[in-house]
Amino acid sequence: MKFTEQLDHYTPTCPQEEKDREVILSYLRCFDNLLTRDNEFAHFTASSFIVNRERTKTLLCYHNLYDSWAWTGGHADGDDDLLAVAIREAQEETGAQTRPLYPGIYTLDILPVWGHVKRGRYVSSHQHLNFTYLLEADERQPLAVKPDENSGVQWVPIDQMLTYSTEREMHPVYQKLIDKLRLYG
Repeated sequence: MKFTEQLDHYTPTCPQEEKDREVILSYLRCFDNLLTRDNEFAHFTASSFIVNRERTKTLLCYHNLYDSWAWTGGHADGDDDLLAVAIREAQEETGAQTRPLYPGIYTLDILPVWGHVKRGRYVSSHQHLNFTYLLEADERQPLAVKPDENSGVQWVPIDQMLTYSTEREMHPVYQKLIDKLRLYG
């Protein structure tokens, strides 16, 4: 399903998602290049909340750029299949093979990204129009880091996810993931 169809079918679970969905739909009417980083104001990204079979652990990476344990994810870079982007990024960043537990959007967020240097080039502050997908992986499979992006990959008890993340601004986003998992399994 194309990302626009997923967005049309997604039912927000809180006021933040309702407003973010409204803004994303507005951006889609204003910009024709939201699937690429050519739009330096805002562009689509896809993230993964990767859980084990028992739903007791989540797979996190230690992201070099953010100096924190975090979920996996990346830019759409022209691909309108954001679920495929999320799965590809999860595999690239962790080495794990994943499968979607649900084919649609799990959570929806507009995430601010502060200006930073990446690969020797300054990237101005902008917005990530982020779709998160719920994926499952076998925690017994071997893991691997992606040295140009992260320096660690490990399974973390879901109840400790916020303790591992030093990005305080991501705590409400991660808490929403945890709460939704508890509600809907």
